[in-house]
Amino acid sequence: MKLPFIVLTLLYLFLVPLWPVEKADAQTDASSNAAATSSTTAIPTLEQKFQHIEENGRSATPDQTPTEFTEKEINDYIASGKVKLPAGMQSVVFRGKPGVITGTARVDFDEMKIGRNSANPLLSVFNGIHNVVVVAQAYGAGGQGMVHVESVSLDDVEIPRFVLQMFVDKYLKPKYPNIGLDSKFALPDRLDTASVGLHTLTVTQK
Repeated sequence: MKLPFIVLTLLYLFLVPLWPVEKADAQTDASSNAAATSSTTAIPTLEQKFQHIEENGRSATPDQTPTEFTEKEINDYIASGKVKLPAGMQSVVFRGKPGVITGTARVDFDEMKIGRNSANPLLSVFNGIHNVVVVAQAYGAGGQGMVHVESVSLDDVEIPRFVLQMFVDKYLKPKYPNIGLDSKFALPDRLDTASVGLHTLTVTQK
């Protein structure tokens, strides 16, 4: 299965571009969960929602019924280990309110930057292990996802935007030239819109 939009967007919040992400066998998970669901409740699991989006995206005329993801099921899914996060990222948790996603994580920058060190003293803040909070505006429209990073804090200290830009330029852009504090990217699986609500993300396909 392709990287789901929600995971793609949330990783962008940590200034991480399209890193390779490994997922458990979604078909197997969906099949086993379908069996459990049929005997207990009609509410689809997160894996089933991902599968629906992928299958719907292959249709010439996709069903435009919105698909909603809840904050809890997203966080539980990430915590389950079914998504392999980029090196150095731990304990990732997301909170949503209309138009804005806040992500928190424990980040080992030394592990994240292996082989890409800098002598610039302004970038020394990105050494060692820190609690990171990222606040960003995020939405999708017309098949495009947009993320604008509003702020990044390390251990409750907000990092100046020009220092964040230096971090992006030094450690991310050489390998991923399209990443930035303002990112625009094509949505997969014929996703047309994405709207962050209070503890929810709702997507439509077209």
